[in-house]
Amino acid sequence: MPGEVSPAEGQAAGAEPTRSGFVAIVGKPNVGKSTLLNTMLGVKVAPITPKPQTTRRGVRGVYTQEGRQLVFVDTPGFHRSGKSALDQAMHRSVRDALVDVDAVLWVVDLRRPPNDEDKLVARLIGDLRDTPVILVGNKVDAAKYPEEALQLYKDLAPHAERALAISALNDPAAVYALRDDLLDRLEEGPFFFPTDIRSDQTREEWAGELIREAAMIHLREELPYSVAVQVVEWQEPEEEGRPIVITAEIWVEKSGHRRIVIGKGGAMIKEIGKMARKQLEVFLQERVYLELEVVVRADWRQDREALRELGYEP
Repeated sequence: MPGEVSPAEGQAAGAEPTRSGFVAIVGKPNVGKSTLLNTMLGVKVAPITPKPQTTRRGVRGVYTQEGRQLVFVDTPGFHRSGKSALDQAMHRSVRDALVDVDAVLWVVDLRRPPNDEDKLVARLIGDLRDTPVILVGNKVDAAKYPEEALQLYKDLAPHAERALAISALNDPAAVYALRDDLLDRLEEGPFFFPTDIRSDQTREEWAGELIREAAMIHLREELPYSVAVQVVEWQEPEEEGRPIVITAEIWVEKSGHRRIVIGKGGAMIKEIGKMARKQLEVFLQERVYLELEVVVRADWRQDREALRELGYEP
């Protein structure tokens, strides 16, 4: 995987032994998995929108502290599988994330009782008898009956070793306490990533996800789910004071969708670009010139080669 280091690099001769481990974050769509990951890391590595199925690939977030390294795997929301190749790739991503991890965080939404999708997740993790499962009830600050809801989820996962109620968005202290608990569980082992790495994404993948996040926020109804973003060029400035130039394609499946994404007089694409550029500049701490082109890539969600280009298929 990108950034992986050897045991010799992760633990220098004569140094204190290092500890490391992998933690999968699973749950149905839109329960706050990516928010939890971003808060754990203290930096945004995964896109967040009010729309379900925002996350499409298993993004790894890396947290390193005082000789210990946690690698979090943020997974797509597990839902009833559709027929598209994209849906199938997302499901494989979730199942693959559960292989050889040291712990699993099952994130649920305490504002609502379990539904069929939650039961799907419960069955998915039900066979993980040798892997610790922690039930994380999220959005407790907005839940009307959080204790009752948490108990209903606990009934679906009697093998979970503990359950807690948090707000990943509004109570970072609770998230950090969970992170500390996970750090304390780590067993001796090498670091898998350099200490300054926060994610296994390339800069192009990360920027593409921020652009897609902006598109999903602005676009209506079902259209966001047929949109993908590929960064095709990244130019570092040759002179001080000049912006980073990022060129990206927004993929849609139909010419009618292209007109919607561009908008009347280019208004929609300008709004998407404005939001994405602001986020990029915040995290890069540099000026950004963002150039967006809307491209029709017919039925890309069914095209395995297209999914490989986008990083959704290995």
